[in-house]
Amino acid sequence: MKNTLLLFLLFACISPAFAQKLSNDKATSITKTLYQNLYQLSKNHILFGHQDDLAYGVGWKYQAGRSDIKDVVSDYPAIYGWDISKIEHQSDKNIDGVPFNKMREFIKAAYQKGAVITISWHFDNPLTGGSSWDTTRNTVKSILPNGKKHQLYKTWLDRAATFLHSLKGSKGEAIPVLFRPFHELTGNWFWWGSHGTTPQEMKAIWQFTTNYLRHTKKLDQLIMVYNTNDFKTEADFLRSYPGDDYVDVLSFDTYQFDLNKKQDFIDAIKKQSEIVTKLAKEKKKLAAFAETGFENIPDPSWWTETLWPAIKDYPLSYVLVWRNAGYMPATKKMHYYAPYKGQLSAKDFKKFYQNKEVLFEKTLRTKKIYQTKK
Repeated sequence: MKNTLLLFLLFACISPAFAQKLSNDKATSITKTLYQNLYQLSKNHILFGHQDDLAYGVGWKYQAGRSDIKDVVSDYPAIYGWDISKIEHQSDKNIDGVPFNKMREFIKAAYQKGAVITISWHFDNPLTGGSSWDTTRNTVKSILPNGKKHQLYKTWLDRAATFLHSLKGSKGEAIPVLFRPFHELTGNWFWWGSHGTTPQEMKAIWQFTTNYLRHTKKLDQLIMVYNTNDFKTEADFLRSYPGDDYVDVLSFDTYQFDLNKKQDFIDAIKKQSEIVTKLAKEKKKLAAFAETGFENIPDPSWWTETLWPAIKDYPLSYVLVWRNAGYMPATKKMHYYAPYKGQLSAKDFKKFYQNKEVLFEKTLRTKKIYQTKK
């Protein structure tokens, strides 16, 4: 009996089911459970996600229960993306005009239905007062400890923490959030991008941010998502990686821009997925395709003949397409990444929805990912 118990304990220690561990030892039990269940699901399934799904779509805003995804397949995404830009200024709305009080209710509703929440942050430039796209050099340096904007940055973190703390379930429990700050950090279009800071500075600000949110603000419901854009090698991906103690999910963003470069896109996603899932396995982390899409989806079979072939062979925990803003007066063009009823790719999206390996909200709900498996 004693030997049997020892063998069981040994197996438990080395079994893949026990291999994944959050970087925060003090993470809430429900957050740990979610993380483990996402890992188990990723072996055979991928969650489908959509940014701002419940807030608006093509031709509508703030209609209770509505979603462009639901209009097409009578189901909702399994993972919902939101962005808290402008929270740093105590604005009542985010960068896309979504009121934070509505966002909070959308997040609570999705969580209660068993879906997953991920949050990014297009925060403004703290050095200049410009937008996220103000790429003034040395901005990251200015918010590091002893930097001239460090205190301002802590104030911004305080305001973000207040909102994150307000996300509570029906029993008052903190809702777990896959938090994705400094997204696309290998790109050159945000002030935290690779052109304007050094890898050492990026690592340092990630570590400071994570420690501040965990230890000072006591946010133990965060699952930290490291995110890059268009990379070619492991070294590219890890250029600013802050360390395994500060990251829980390895992810990347890549979009298709040219109808004539379908195979190039597929090949790029395969290569990036191969790198990220390999690293995730080595580091005992989750892997994810955190943002993708093809603006206005001009390819009628994009879902089953481009996206799915690109990702089907890799244990990615989720894939998320960007928002459905509809017509944008500023650019005088349509802007959407998920189909809406009657859209060119809607029929193909229905086929994509039937894929048993891709999870939407109804099926995910049956998996009870916030409950410990017995």
